[in-house]
Amino acid sequence: MTATDTLAPSARRVAYDRDGYVVVRGLLPKELMARAAAEAEALPARFADLVSTRNIRCRWQDNVFTGECTFETFDPVIDLSPASRDVALAPELLALLNDLYGGPACLFKDKLIFKPPGVKGYGLHQDWIAWGGFPRSFLTVLAPFEPADRDNGCTVVYPGYHAGGSLSPEDGQYHELPADTVDEAAAVPLVLDPGDVAVFGGFTPHRSDPNTSGRWRRQLYLSYNAAADGGDRREAHYREFHAWLERKYAEYGKTDTYFA
Repeated sequence: MTATDTLAPSARRVAYDRDGYVVVRGLLPKELMARAAAEAEALPARFADLVSTRNIRCRWQDNVFTGECTFETFDPVIDLSPASRDVALAPELLALLNDLYGGPACLFKDKLIFKPPGVKGYGLHQDWIAWGGFPRSFLTVLAPFEPADRDNGCTVVYPGYHAGGSLSPEDGQYHELPADTVDEAAAVPLVLDPGDVAVFGGFTPHRSDPNTSGRWRRQLYLSYNAAADGGDRREAHYREFHAWLERKYAEYGKTDTYFA
């Protein structure tokens, strides 16, 4: 249990502003999460035609035990999974974000990270990227479909560092942060059960370890911006993001990418 779990709603924004993250237990209805989990389990087979290293909707990670390049993520996902869309727009979640923002939130980005056994995690980084118009109010909500813990590679956040803004060059590129950017003793693993949510800001450093368990760690990563910070920007973001991905792939000689 983290220090934010038992806060009254009126105190959550204070904690979020101070720490850069907040955890709320049991926010989302169990039946909704069960429906979303069932859809998530079926998605890779149901949309097998979309699972390709050329499709920029898909992300891949190496397996730390076998070295195999493994499918890990659909980004975006709400057009494939109605239940995931219902989670992203759940009244309970939007009310929480309204409290944190002091006004309405707009869905900015949606991805489902499957994180099967053996898949490696992500290095220390911040989610905010210095693109023109990228919202500084950007935040991410974690909504797990099964328990997320240290063994299966839960997300780990570092409170307070968000106050320093961007901790890497603001050149429009993704940057991992050196390990000594943060004090590892301050790390907070976001151990979550279905129905729980964790929210962290775009400037909050975070990382995840490999999934060394025999269990999956399917989890929605839903990102939002304050409506007052540009309004509905999801479609514009994905146009910009896909163009950026195409340029990055082309730098490595991969010019046959597409989105489907």
